[in-house]
Amino acid sequence: MSAQKKSFRVAVTGCNGKVGRHAVDALLAAGHEVVGIDRTPADRNDIISIVADFTDYGQTFDALGSIGWDILGDTVDHAFDVVVHLAAIPHPRMYSNAETLKNNVTAGYNVFEACHRLGLRDIVLASSETVLGVPFDDSITYLPLDEDSPRRGRNAYGLSKLLNEQIAEEYTKNDPGLRVSALRLSYVQNVEEYAAYPGFADNLDERAWDLWSYIDGRDAGAAVEAALHYQPRGFETFLIVADDTVMPIPTPDIVKARFPDTALKTELGNRTALLSNEAAKKHLGFHPRHSWRDHVPNEN
Repeated sequence: MSAQKKSFRVAVTGCNGKVGRHAVDALLAAGHEVVGIDRTPADRNDIISIVADFTDYGQTFDALGSIGWDILGDTVDHAFDVVVHLAAIPHPRMYSNAETLKNNVTAGYNVFEACHRLGLRDIVLASSETVLGVPFDDSITYLPLDEDSPRRGRNAYGLSKLLNEQIAEEYTKNDPGLRVSALRLSYVQNVEEYAAYPGFADNLDERAWDLWSYIDGRDAGAAVEAALHYQPRGFETFLIVADDTVMPIPTPDIVKARFPDTALKTELGNRTALLSNEAAKKHLGFHPRHSWRDHVPNEN
């Protein structure tokens, strides 16, 4: 990570999405110039907004080459310092499996190809914990899971994220000057969603699918901003997850109940998450600041 943070001109795809809103907030707060690109106009007036469908290559290329606004606008190479690609169908079964895969992979390819042709060589990619095998089962070989865990796409959404990581990796192999930081976001949550969390206390099954992990939306936005400043070229992944689990019961008790024979890579504290964010802390300087416990009485 660079010693001193700089201000950048940043394109944010999917600016109207759950992560996109938080990412734009964090980027603006840090002093960056933000251009939001989505299928509908930005639902805010503090950024330049461009409407584009990323499954259409021509629209993708044009939007990522935009340097101006209105009659002063033009399309040129190197229009942005960093491209943050968040646009995607965000959950399984919102659409058919085939549509989810087609949309997310086509959009990812179009963004990488347009960036390649426009000379845009710094990309922050929204990936997902799902590339590690969500919904998780007892085939897990160790805990907490980390960036070295094998990739496995177990549904159309997870497979689309895995394939976008693979596309990114191949582009960086072909261009040694390209940098792609893939943020493997855990289940993104907003404050209003924390009201349901005490209900997990007596039901380990409800959130077992992602190993009882989550990330506050504000912290997801902060992770995007932190990733702008990562300098090493090539492809790298970072799990973006809260320090704690969604459960009010101790993590060692969860593991004893569900994964009693699974090897542990580190000693588990009472609230230790079972997806590790140590790489993001070490290399991006990312530290989650928000917990569901801050918004639920008697859970601090």
